[in-house]
Amino acid sequence: MKTLIVDDNFVARRFLKDALASFGDCDVVTDGKEAVQAFRLAWEDQEPYDLICMDIMMPEMDGHEALQAIRTIEEKMGIALTSKEVKVIMVSALDDPKNVVGAYAKGGATEYAVKPVSKDVLVEKIKAMGLLANAETS
Repeated sequence: MKTLIVDDNFVARRFLKDALASFGDCDVVTDGKEAVQAFRLAWEDQEPYDLICMDIMMPEMDGHEALQAIRTIEEKMGIALTSKEVKVIMVSALDDPKNVVGAYAKGGATEYAVKPVSKDVLVEKIKAMGLLANAETS
């Protein structure tokens, strides 16, 4: 599983990388603009991401905007709403209904997790998306 971690907070990036590194390669970026660029470059290199874990509140371009840009790229590539579409977990401290609904409706997030999120919760969400068959959480 190839994962892109997008968060402007060092501690959050470190936690997500430590939690997910045993399942495959993890790239890390600090804002939405970098996320869109990394997503595009991965496709150009024919090594697309399977999963993106993205924060909502970030400088330059927030998580909602970045996810919308990524979904637009997928539409242009003809992979939107197919099995090749990247799975996205919005990982945010924002637990209000507006942001949760926005993540699903506006951006097309696959899952939503509220910080602080545990490794067990992440793994269960990833399993539910079909990316990990029998992953151990410890």
